[in-house]
Amino acid sequence: MSPIRGLSPRRIVLASASPRRRDLLEAAGFEVIIRPSEVSEIEEGLPPRDLVTANAELKATAVDPDHHRGELILAADTIVVLEGRIFGKPRDLSEASDMLRQLGGRTHEVLTGVCMLRGGSPSRCSFVDSTKVAFKALNEESISSYLAEINPLDKAGAYAAQEDRGRLIERIEGSLENVIGLPVALVIAAIQQHFTVPSSG
Repeated sequence: MSPIRGLSPRRIVLASASPRRRDLLEAAGFEVIIRPSEVSEIEEGLPPRDLVTANAELKATAVDPDHHRGELILAADTIVVLEGRIFGKPRDLSEASDMLRQLGGRTHEVLTGVCMLRGGSPSRCSFVDSTKVAFKALNEESISSYLAEINPLDKAGAYAAQEDRGRLIERIEGSLENVIGLPVALVIAAIQQHFTVPSSG
């Protein structure tokens, strides 16, 4: 894509099959092209911020740059962190229940790493956003009821902020969009800083 001179690109190649990230970008006015990257994510061995950054960069660089020459490619990785322990996507309902049991009544951090690059170009930027999320106290009945209503297996920490309706979350400090999966305001700011073609006149 050749962006209009003096304007930010309005089309993004999203290296993810996440409907939540697609919806957030489309709500912000972007045209979204879905190109899920087939990479094995790093699950351990790095501090949380380094982990989400590394995974976002892995996903972004796995998209064929020659096929998307000139396109703006975006990838993201979201995790939940509680007292230094990383919560990714649960493997099954039992692990999802255990995650919610540990998160109940406590405050955790949601980290999303974002990597953006332009296909066929060295232009690239990466950043991490952080949001604090306080959960209500949860009992076994509330956990079972919640998991019966949502699919937790594709969600870091086994919960969906956009579908919460006050059931789990007591308070959020920071970006709700970051908890959902993509800090769109920071994405737009990064695009304007790193990927806008300046006007010639």
